[in-house]
Amino acid sequence: MAGSAVKTFVALVAIYYGYKTVRYLWTKDTKNQSRKRTALPYRKYTKRELSQFTGENDTPVLIGLAGKVYDVSAGRGFYGPGGPYSLFAGRDASRLLATQSFDEGVTEEELDAPIDKLEGLTEDDKEQMDAYIGLFSVKYLCVGEL
Repeated sequence: MAGSAVKTFVALVAIYYGYKTVRYLWTKDTKNQSRKRTALPYRKYTKRELSQFTGENDTPVLIGLAGKVYDVSAGRGFYGPGGPYSLFAGRDASRLLATQSFDEGVTEEELDAPIDKLEGLTEDDKEQMDAYIGLFSVKYLCVGEL
C-alpha cells in the first residue's frame, strides 16, 4: 500500500513539473516582448498569401484553422522559425492539428489545392480540432479567413 502511494506521489510531481515546463515554454514569448506588433487588418487570405507569414524575416506568424486565420506571433517560440510546431505556420493546418499529423511542410501542390473541406475526420479528430479552435480563439487574434 505504501509503495502505491509513493508511485502516485511521484507521478503527480512529474505531472506538475511537466505542466510548469510546458506553461513556461508556451508563455515565454509573450512576456517582456520588446517589440509590439500592430494588429493586422482583418481580410481574406489565399493559401499562397498565407504561406508568406511563417515568421521568417520578422513577418507575423499566421495559421489557418477551420476557415479562420490566426496571428500566433505571440507563440513565436512554438510556431515561428525553428519552433517545434513551425510546420503549421503559414498554412491551413486544420487537418494536421485535428489528426496530430506532422509532415515535411507546405508544398506547391498544397498551395494550389482548394481549401480542405475536412471530410473524413473521425469524431476524435473533430474534438481535437474543436479544442484547438477554442485555444486559438482565446489566446490569439483572428485576423482573417481562408
